[in-house]
Amino acid sequence: MSLNPPLQSTALVAQALRSRCLRACELAQIASLIGKVTGEAAGINKNLSIRACFSAVEMTTDRELSEEGQPSTAVFASHGVDITTLKDQGVLKVVKRPGIDTERPMIGDKLFVHYTGKLLNGKKFDSSLDRKEPFTFSLGKGQVIKAWDQGAPQSPPNSTLLFEVELLNFKGEVLTEDGGILRRIKVKGDGFSNPNEGASVNVHLQGSCGGRVFDSRDLRFVVGEAEDMDVPLGVDRAMDKMQKGECCQLHLKPKYGFGREGKPEFGVGPNAELIYEVTLKDFERSKDPWEMDVKEKLDLAMKIRQKGTQYFKAGRYPQAVIQYQRIVTLLEMECGLKPEQQQSVHDLLLVAELNLALCHLRLREYSQAVENCNKVMELDGENEKALYRRGEARLLRNEFSLAIEDFRHVLQVNPTNRAAHMQISLCQRRIREHHEQDKKTYANMFQKFADHDAKVGRLRKRKEECGGSNENRDMGAKRRHRSQEHP
Repeated sequence: MSLNPPLQSTALVAQALRSRCLRACELAQIASLIGKVTGEAAGINKNLSIRACFSAVEMTTDRELSEEGQPSTAVFASHGVDITTLKDQGVLKVVKRPGIDTERPMIGDKLFVHYTGKLLNGKKFDSSLDRKEPFTFSLGKGQVIKAWDQGAPQSPPNSTLLFEVELLNFKGEVLTEDGGILRRIKVKGDGFSNPNEGASVNVHLQGSCGGRVFDSRDLRFVVGEAEDMDVPLGVDRAMDKMQKGECCQLHLKPKYGFGREGKPEFGVGPNAELIYEVTLKDFERSKDPWEMDVKEKLDLAMKIRQKGTQYFKAGRYPQAVIQYQRIVTLLEMECGLKPEQQQSVHDLLLVAELNLALCHLRLREYSQAVENCNKVMELDGENEKALYRRGEARLLRNEFSLAIEDFRHVLQVNPTNRAAHMQISLCQRRIREHHEQDKKTYANMFQKFADHDAKVGRLRKRKEECGGSNENRDMGAKRRHRSQEHP
């Protein structure tokens, strides 16, 4: 979507469809118009004020609402700017109040707005202000305001609808649960297909850090293997959300950039936040699992395993996780196979889950490591490596008793495992240390209670003593007073 110069406060006129009532698709069109004006006229990260009005050219209302002493239609006709694609005067905008910055929302951004819908006679039929809660929606996604489904029947046929919209805030689309990848779409892509894991993508990318461009090139890489082309993990992980022709801006936290090591060849230091502008020019999807026979899946799984091992040995644990997880996705639903094929599937899944557990241990993602070990135990309940790694993860989560159980189970499987003996001793020492710490904590706590009680007692005693001396003084004063009255 092309963006006009920043006109942060607007009034719009939108032609209502000539039907007896507004259908759901028409409501969605009106919602998209609000998205269009906030996208074209918006201007800041926060505290942006935008006002917008939508109306039909044809009017059937009793009396027209005036704007600044003039009928609304006259204001729209004289000052309105047509922002429709067809230039059919269906949507006009008029600036009412300027914004305070120059940054604008992009497609996919989450917008926070207040709106009020009226007829030209001033009758209000819907308002988020009345609900005292801003309406939120994603720009360019055709989302409709639910209350319009209820408010629209209140509007006569062919009515002029005025919407006043105030843009409060906006932010980019979060692609990961931890908020490490933020996407803002500059140009929307075409179609409904996205690159999948293993797809070959043809992109143009430009990376910057602190306002300095350090990388600008056209290249082709395989999704899941972008590391081979010095492309950060965050760009790789965003590919399956993109469409052909899309141009987006990715804001990457260090975890999804070049991490603690940085990228000296690009002049990027450790723990740097990056911005990548990525254009997906073309892509070729890899086969989905359902498109492959068992032999193809097994052959591909072996190749993926080698790639995962390559990343693991290089210390690229997030990239290794991607590869090993691909094996699981590829094979976990296979059943009813010949005995030799079933054994190959079993072995590959077992290795993939074991390696995933090891990667998650290195990444300090202990809960995930436990989960992977549990899956191995479903395949092989006496697996020594799975028991040991689950014990490690539980030890690192301070679950000492559970960890001891795992290490003792290891010794049942292999009594000569010296590492398991050492880990049991370590768990027992940690338990003692925690007990000692608990004793100190409780001792300090009880001492504080005792000190507090002693202080309260001293204050009470002092108060009582002060009260007694005051009473003695009062009695002495009374005696002196009586002696003066009766000489």
